[in-house]
Amino acid sequence: MITIRNLKKSFNGFQVLRGINLVIPEGKTTFIMGQSGTGKSVLLKHLVGLLTPDEGEIWFENKDLTKLSEKEWQEVRKKIGYLFQEGALFDSMTVGENVAFPLVEHAKLPEKEIEREVDELLSAVGLLEAKDKYPSELSGGMRKRAALARTLALHPQVILFDEPTTGLDPILQRSILELIMEVKRRFNLTCVIISHDVPLALRYADQIAFLNEGIIVQAGPPEEIRRSDHPFIRKFLESALLEGVKEGNHEG
Repeated sequence: MITIRNLKKSFNGFQVLRGINLVIPEGKTTFIMGQSGTGKSVLLKHLVGLLTPDEGEIWFENKDLTKLSEKEWQEVRKKIGYLFQEGALFDSMTVGENVAFPLVEHAKLPEKEIEREVDELLSAVGLLEAKDKYPSELSGGMRKRAALARTLALHPQVILFDEPTTGLDPILQRSILELIMEVKRRFNLTCVIISHDVPLALRYADQIAFLNEGIIVQAGPPEEIRRSDHPFIRKFLESALLEGVKEGNHEG
């Protein structure tokens, strides 16, 4: 589906990505994990042309995306959706208007057809009753659902999620991941998810890729990652699971 080869990116002389190599398989869910500030979001933004690499290639549908013009990128972005961490909804628009926005901008559809599509998308994420509300009236979980509906509007093949469970309590985190899995199956999506949540990744991922010091140190199915003897991955897994136990004891 997407093949990343030797991707490098520096900012002000500091090399964030030092040679990323990763294959994102079609129809699967890939979690990208690692410590904060190690370039996970930077990597994701390259996949939709928000950043341009210093070196390397990104292959999608037999095209190297790093060579595309802005006009060509506009077509690719209809196929690769990006869900920002905070949703990036337009505050001055209702939920329905937010979801309709990409259809109004890019799809030549009659108004009634757009409204029907919006209703279907909001129903798919369990948010039809909030169609006429504004983002400021929504909870954090509802904003993420609305943003997901908007991302689905152009029927992308791939959706990139930048920490979709950040800021949510454990119950809502699992609810959002369950929703992502549901829409993945319904719309036959390929999903790429940045996350720090080890239990969720081990539960929902088809592939987990660990980013450390600017490179992917290992990528594989959850059962392979569980058995990894890579020092960084072992430490990351053990620390995250230990923190989860502490939180559970505190809640109890």
